[in-house]
Amino acid sequence: MADLFIYGTLMHVPLLRVVLGCGFEAVELVDARLPGWRVEAVPGEIYPRVRAAPDGMAQGLLLRGLSDEALARADFYEGLDNYGYLRKPVDVLTEGGPAQATVYVPVGDDGAEGGPWSLDAWAARWGEMSTLAAEEVMWWMGRASTAEVGRRYGVICTRAQARLNARATAPTQVRRQAGAEDLQVAEMRRPYARFFAVEEYTLDHCRFDGGWQQIERAAFVSADAATVLPYDPVRDRVMLVEQLRVGPLARGDAEPWVLEPVAGRVDPGESPEDCARREAMEEAGLHMERLVPIGGYYPSPGAKSEYLHGFIGLVDLPDGAAGIGGMAGEGEDIRAHLLGFDEAMDLLASGEVNVGTTVISLLHLARLRAGLRGD
Repeated sequence: MADLFIYGTLMHVPLLRVVLGCGFEAVELVDARLPGWRVEAVPGEIYPRVRAAPDGMAQGLLLRGLSDEALARADFYEGLDNYGYLRKPVDVLTEGGPAQATVYVPVGDDGAEGGPWSLDAWAARWGEMSTLAAEEVMWWMGRASTAEVGRRYGVICTRAQARLNARATAPTQVRRQAGAEDLQVAEMRRPYARFFAVEEYTLDHCRFDGGWQQIERAAFVSADAATVLPYDPVRDRVMLVEQLRVGPLARGDAEPWVLEPVAGRVDPGESPEDCARREAMEEAGLHMERLVPIGGYYPSPGAKSEYLHGFIGLVDLPDGAAGIGGMAGEGEDIRAHLLGFDEAMDLLASGEVNVGTTVISLLHLARLRAGLRGD
């Protein structure tokens, strides 16, 4: 079996361990250089490529002792039938002398010049998320083609970002603090995975009476999201956005247009605060002066993984600030409404405000309003 020269993101050892699976432990990692090639950033992407360059010298690692299975896993991750890469035989240089290997290179050259690429900088921002995304990618090996997984990779990364965010856990003053042995996943299945995913679990967990039980559960898996309720403390008014939502439609609600705070998915590499500011600009054309956190929460933990990061956004809301907006490329059709605080609370009392994020945001505003108006 030919040795493999790797560069770029695969040099991040936690990611490489996920990609190679059990075969990682048998592999020897050797510092190596590939003459006649250079590593450069792919324009518009977070990963690099190698490009032929007569005076170039690509730094990387030589993987020795790869099993057939480990190499097949690496091929799957690199997506040979989707992303346009092939393994090319090359001669590399090591401290022990020249060696033969193969390396993943692009099939074609689009001519676009790429700038420098840094493994350390990439790992600091993207390493953990990419490693979590690789876990889902590799789960699909043998279940879907790389072309299918490649089409889903963007949403796989948003789910990975949510899993990374989930590491910042909330307090456990009253509820059980989970121990390593309290919950075991006996089996996990993914019968559906596109923009959203459905995961089915067979779980063994410790009961409150000290016994154990096995249960079957399913979860609707999506990204984290941020919500922001625009509030003008001087005029004492809020902005709510109205749009058609498929959830009420699927329930049979005759009124599927609903009133919500500004909200959107937290993208890979994005903080909830940055997401809130971005969505406020995209949906309502608002530049938030200040974001006031109102907590994070699971809106429906019995069935959904979605976690919401809530904010009140302090902003100037003059007459005429409301209009029609949204991202046309995403099929968004959004109408904004300016409402006085009392009017908004009347809508809450009447039931016209019937979306959880709106209810929670308005109740938090009622709690914080006096202090915000005094700032």
